[in-house]
Amino acid sequence: MMGVSELSVSGYSDYIVYVDESGDHSLWSVDPQYPLFVLAACVFSKQNYARQVTPAVQELKFRFFGHDMVILHEADIRKARSDFRILLNAEVRESFIEDLTRIVESSPFTVVSSVIRKAELEQRYAFPDNPYHLALTFCLERVFRLLSSLGVAERVTHVVFECRGKKEDAELELEFRRICDGRNYGNEKLPFQIVMADKKVNSIGLQLADMVARPIGLHILRPAQENRAYNVLEPKLYRGPSGSATGYGLKCFP
Repeated sequence: MMGVSELSVSGYSDYIVYVDESGDHSLWSVDPQYPLFVLAACVFSKQNYARQVTPAVQELKFRFFGHDMVILHEADIRKARSDFRILLNAEVRESFIEDLTRIVESSPFTVVSSVIRKAELEQRYAFPDNPYHLALTFCLERVFRLLSSLGVAERVTHVVFECRGKKEDAELELEFRRICDGRNYGNEKLPFQIVMADKKVNSIGLQLADMVARPIGLHILRPAQENRAYNVLEPKLYRGPSGSATGYGLKCFP
């Protein structure tokens, strides 16, 4: 049977990146309960994604819902709404969270995240940049650094985002291309291609990315608070030569 790397004969890398967010990127309204914008990029080996991660999530869905069309969404799970009303049963909820946590913990992927402190951004800069654009720049720079360390930086890597709306998607794609064309810290050409995915495509990668962003934001907001989800994710953060994730897998600004 052919491996993923054997199929990647068109200049594509053996990795794929799924991106999701937490919080509102607008500076017009800063929620005092969550004054952050978080962007999280999950970097998967295509082989691990196809052979291990996707089957594990599908099995979870079959076990609890009877089919795999359910889309895992962090807010719906947390609030036990929509398809996740079954989680109103405490026993079912505990079992589901245990299984989902186990999948995230055992799934081999690397996290690159950027946290924008919106209130501090407004206070420090007279004309602050768009928090989404800032976070996107920081994430793409670090994903490129990670892929460089893996020896695949010269090959095209696809970066997948969930569609949000025609106007928002067009703005995101334009900013993405600007960053990849050299509008970044190293003024480097970044070999990334953007993919915009409708939520209905039921992407496992996007659903796992959705599980990542909010726990990171809550850790930055309230570091002393118990945060089981972050404890699972913390070992997956991209680290620099010293072993620290700060500035690498976890970039906070300002």
